[in-house]
Amino acid sequence: MHKRDVQIASAFVIGLWLAMIFVEFATWNLAPSGGVRLLLLAGGAIVLLFNTAAIMAMLRHYREDRDFIYGLD
Repeated sequence: MHKRDVQIASAFVIGLWLAMIFVEFATWNLAPSGGVRLLLLAGGAIVLLFNTAAIMAMLRHYREDRDFIYGLD
């Protein structure tokens, strides 16, 4: 079960990155100026950074408490 949870979480991270990259390319021409584009890039990078770090921390916690979390199953 732990291995499957790690695979699913990894798939979510990859999906998040792909979705954010797609949205960036799809909306690039809609930004009115270069400053706004940089602001959108920075905001997207922060979202990716924090979400990726949160999922990695969750997986680390699952690994540390694997017996307690998955012991009943």
